[in-house]
Amino acid sequence: IDKDALDVQVKERKIQEAAEKAQHERFAHDMRKNDKLMCLLEEQQKNEIRDIHKALNEFQKNFQGPETRREFDLNDPQALKKDRPARVSDDDPRCTISGMQKFMGEDLNYDQRMKFQKEQLREWSLQQQKDWKNALADQKLADDLYDKFRIELDRKIMEEQRKEEESRRDVCTATKTFNKIQAAELDHKNELEKAQKIKDDMDEITCLLRGDFLSENPDQAIGPCSKHPVLVDRWKGMNQEQLMAIRQAQKEQALEKLRVREQERRRDAEWDRQRLQAARAQLLWERHQQRQDQAQRQDLDVRNAALAQEQKAK
Repeated sequence: IDKDALDVQVKERKIQEAAEKAQHERFAHDMRKNDKLMCLLEEQQKNEIRDIHKALNEFQKNFQGPETRREFDLNDPQALKKDRPARVSDDDPRCTISGMQKFMGEDLNYDQRMKFQKEQLREWSLQQQKDWKNALADQKLADDLYDKFRIELDRKIMEEQRKEEESRRDVCTATKTFNKIQAAELDHKNELEKAQKIKDDMDEITCLLRGDFLSENPDQAIGPCSKHPVLVDRWKGMNQEQLMAIRQAQKEQALEKLRVREQERRRDAEWDRQRLQAARAQLLWERHQQRQDQAQRQDLDVRNAALAQEQKAK
């Protein structure tokens, strides 16, 4: 027998039993816990149902009593106690002629009515006296306030008039001073302008006298650009250098013209010589051609004469 294997099996069996026991205990603990929870929930539900019934009873007691029913007036045991008497006063609208509750000449509330009227008259009289006294006091207070207001207003008006007069005097004084200063400045300005105008006129006269226009400086006619080299409105004529340059240019142009004419003359002479040579060559060629034609005709005539002789001989 293998004792070690049996011990191992026994040990494993014990471990398995311990695990199963622990699992059963855990399940039992969970079941007890769930039972307690169910008991608490049932108790809570019972309390809630009891509270609901209690609230329902309270609501029915407070808001749904028998007196709130539509037919309660038919079954009310206190109906006669709550009912109004047949006649309350003289002006009761239920006292109709057919009810025989009120007859002509009756005045059941005479004493009370007279007492009420006297009390009302006394109250009205006291109220009128009080209102009259209050009105007199208010009128006196209003008059006092109005007098004080008028006095204060007159004082302010006089003060404003005095300030306005002082301000007007100050404005007049300041205006006069300002006008004097303006007049002095204007005179000084006019003098400066007059002196400046005289100086400008003298400068202009000096500039004109020394300027290019009156001195007839020929350089003033030179234009600012090459497109208009000469300004016509400022041109004063040519100087000696320009005249010499023009004369030299004219001489050169004349010489150039003579040279061109000489070249044309030579070219024309050459053309004439060539035309004469061509005409002479043409004339010589025509004469040579005429001589050849004449020789050919003579030869032809000789042949024709020979042929004629031969014909005659036959």
